[in-house]
Amino acid sequence: MTSPGTTLPKPSPGAGTTTSTSPSTAPASRERPRLRALDGLRLVAALMVAAYHYGGRDGEIAQAWGSSPRDQFPTASGWFAYGCLGVQIFFVISGFVICMSGWGRPLRSFFASRASRLLPSYWAAIVLVTAVFALPVVAYKAVSPSDALVNLTMLQQPLGVDRVLGVCWTLWAELRFYALFALCVVLPGATRARVVLFCAVWTLAAAVAEAADEPLLDLVLMPEYAPFFIGGIGIYLIHRDRRDVTAWGIAGVSWLIGQHYAVARLWHAPDPDFFSYRSSAGIIAVVTAGFVAVLLIALGFLRRVDWRWLTVAGALTYPFYLVHEHLGWVTVEALHRGLGLPSYATLALTVTAMLTLAWLLNRYVEGWLTPLIRTGLTTPGKARGHR
Repeated sequence: MTSPGTTLPKPSPGAGTTTSTSPSTAPASRERPRLRALDGLRLVAALMVAAYHYGGRDGEIAQAWGSSPRDQFPTASGWFAYGCLGVQIFFVISGFVICMSGWGRPLRSFFASRASRLLPSYWAAIVLVTAVFALPVVAYKAVSPSDALVNLTMLQQPLGVDRVLGVCWTLWAELRFYALFALCVVLPGATRARVVLFCAVWTLAAAVAEAADEPLLDLVLMPEYAPFFIGGIGIYLIHRDRRDVTAWGIAGVSWLIGQHYAVARLWHAPDPDFFSYRSSAGIIAVVTAGFVAVLLIALGFLRRVDWRWLTVAGALTYPFYLVHEHLGWVTVEALHRGLGLPSYATLALTVTAMLTLAWLLNRYVEGWLTPLIRTGLTTPGKARGHR
């Protein structure tokens, strides 16, 4: 769900809305105009996921409301149920910006940018949620101290450890994508041919993994999520050259496979025993809207959406995504059952509270720790006096 700053290489003279600089020689340091529309889309995806967690599913959130969200939002809960697809939109965005940020960048710099982006708010969220859930007045189960410490590594899922943050499963998918991209593209050096080969091989290998039903292949190749990452990469190639037929093919095939997995995992026949019913047409429509939105931004059609506040919105998205679910349960229970506020007022105030907390994390945690991590990881040891 995460990504670097949404900036893109400045087009060369005569390139129109595309980048005509040779993919193999485009400098990583070139000034990049910020794509604020992509920041806005990231926030929309985060709010979709929040709507799902607060009103589109059962589970602990029903305990917070005191009844099923279907009772709290009789009409809206059916729409909120589609919000889980915000994750797939995140993955498309991630494929786009990771390809962009890794192009022309050495492996050390790529690793430092990812670590400094992911870790500060993540560590803060782990500590904050663990501390809040340990309070006697909070009814939700806290993980053990040992498991909480393991969660700081982001490796809790492969190690079979209880998660502090429910949403961190998406970070595990992101980490595997970063590793594949770093080893296959960043380490040898990004070129158009290498990126195209990476997309083609990963697409085919993911299909083989699905057919083989082999857990290790599924773990590495992520058949369910690969098409969204690959689709984002294809859209970035389209940004570099909108006449690149191969790039359009990558994006198109990824959309076709992606919608298949989304429907296969999230659709079921109408059943009163299930919380909600998502139609296959609705799922396809949301997935398509995500692909099209990123594509329109890449092609420059949303260049007018250049409001400065979207930069702030984009910066808040990651910390908001991390804290909104678990701390949202506590907030909803306090506002709705404790203070007796109506459902929609509780929903609005909870989202506002989580955005405010995200702003605090961005300003006082990321603003302080991110540059320290980046500098520490990019500065050679001997330059710091370690000879």
